[in-house]
Amino acid sequence: MTFLGYLIAASAGTGGAMASLFWVWKRLGKPDPSMIVNGLLAGLVAITAPCAFVTSGASVLIGAIAGIVVIESVLFIERVLKIDDPVGAISVHGVCGAFGTLCVGIFADGAYGDGWNGVPGTVKGLLYGDSSQLIAQVIGITTCFVWVFVTFFAFFKIVEATMGNRVSAEAELEGLDIPEMGALAYPDFVLGPGTPLGGDHGAPTMTVPAGSFKTVRPEA
Repeated sequence: MTFLGYLIAASAGTGGAMASLFWVWKRLGKPDPSMIVNGLLAGLVAITAPCAFVTSGASVLIGAIAGIVVIESVLFIERVLKIDDPVGAISVHGVCGAFGTLCVGIFADGAYGDGWNGVPGTVKGLLYGDSSQLIAQVIGITTCFVWVFVTFFAFFKIVEATMGNRVSAEAELEGLDIPEMGALAYPDFVLGPGTPLGGDHGAPTMTVPAGSFKTVRPEA
């Protein structure tokens, strides 16, 4: 059973990577590696909820759908909502996590789950003649979204009123390695006024003249 779970999860990840490869190539004109990796992760995230309840074929399909969904979600969040999400975390873990949760109520084949959580009968999805599980998944997703949104909206409002949610504009330009951690994560790659760019490994370097940076503070 454990091996089967690994196989199903790997199948979804593979489906996500392959689908995202061709989809991002079609949408953006190039096979963007970062999008392909996000497609792989999206497949793995999407299969997490339904892993124990779906067939291996369904896992590939779920992963492939997630690989396409994650790309469209990234583009929508960046271009339409104008939310800065450099690594696509909202799309990978939020959107595709919700999609995977829905997949339990769609693709579950009824082979497992009898008596789980005190509920008689195996878990069956919409494609196997039972819509009740899909309704339960929608309720769960909605409850989770409302709870997290309300509590963390209040939390960040409190943080903003007490210590602030943002660092200084200077720290934004410099990076948070030194101001927050006291050490550089990438000492060979330094960008700042009057500092070399690219490190010292015999390769050409560029010096950024002092005063090149202009501090711009976005309006709240």
